[in-house]
Amino acid sequence: MRLSSYQWAIVVALLVVILDQVLKIWVKTDFYLGEEREITPWFKLSFVENNGMAFGWQFGSKLFLTLFRLLFAGAIVYYLVKLKDCIGVKFGYLICVALVLAGAVGNIIDCMFYGIIFDNPVPPEVASLFPDGEGYAPFLQGRVVDMLSFPLFSFDWPDWMPIVGGSHFEFFKPVFNIADAAISCGIIAILLFYSKQLGHTFAELKRMRQEKRNSVEQ
Repeated sequence: MRLSSYQWAIVVALLVVILDQVLKIWVKTDFYLGEEREITPWFKLSFVENNGMAFGWQFGSKLFLTLFRLLFAGAIVYYLVKLKDCIGVKFGYLICVALVLAGAVGNIIDCMFYGIIFDNPVPPEVASLFPDGEGYAPFLQGRVVDMLSFPLFSFDWPDWMPIVGGSHFEFFKPVFNIADAAISCGIIAILLFYSKQLGHTFAELKRMRQEKRNSVEQ
């Protein structure tokens, strides 16, 4: 059976969520918190956890962030469902929206369930999945697991440089996960290649709402 563009978008979203969770669970149960393993000189697996948003950014309380993520994911699901009835939606645009949704869902799973299904041992002990005792945090307050690190290059600023002189610079320093990458890639691709499609779909949805309203009034 041949899949439609809409069905392919759903498949992509599911695959991203599965890959994201498989990698997170493996790192969580095989690495101790703070452990680093060098894969290449420019790529490391570095196990960190954060209460914030993508790339470890912090914004508001943990519970607020989780609820915000849920609302954000719900809005994308609603939008993706509506896209099915829109005319002229490009396949690449559907994939981008699916990537953003998958990334949001991937991190929401951490926030909702990881505090319940994992314990929080002292390093160098590693966490257990479904421990005998309680987890490390209540429902909706788990921490997001990050592990992907790409220190592509680094150097020390000369001492004579103002402000940064003598300090160490590393690019790219943030540690992230597959879900973060999916959100970033999806949004960047939409802005670079599908900004017109974004405007078109909103105009199409507005037209559909107006037609529905007119039919009800008649």
